[in-house]
Amino acid sequence: RWVLGLECKGSRNLMSALRRAVEVDFKDKDKHKSQGLYLLTTGIPDQETHTISAYVAEACGGFDLQLHVCLFSVTNSSGIIPARYADPRETANAFKEIVQAAKGRFHWFGEAGIFESDDITSIISEMEKAKNYSQKCAFLVESLKQRS
Repeated sequence: RWVLGLECKGSRNLMSALRRAVEVDFKDKDKHKSQGLYLLTTGIPDQETHTISAYVAEACGGFDLQLHVCLFSVTNSSGIIPARYADPRETANAFKEIVQAAKGRFHWFGEAGIFESDDITSIISEMEKAKNYSQKCAFLVESLKQRS
């Protein structure tokens, strides 16, 4: 009912949304080992990045809570001007800072595909480690063959 009552106002009041999500009295919170917040957004928050980063670091540090952000870079065809504007790179950098403070993950998508994703970066890193390990093993096997 709350979501149905929302209207588009051209604002991205992230602090209010985070406070509402974090400061709510979760029932049986002790039974849950971790909680996650997922923010789906198309632009920079109204508040300054350092303010949000400090808040999420404090809020998420108290218990196992992570903030994950999915940033969708889309063209603004609605005609609604946001309260605060930043170019896509500046927006991505702001959310990366916020996510790092909350020990979460950052994903940046657009109409053309994936621009950046912590998950894909981790997978590529693991693949590179596996390739290097495989090369070292092959070198070791070849070395042992030459000795015998």
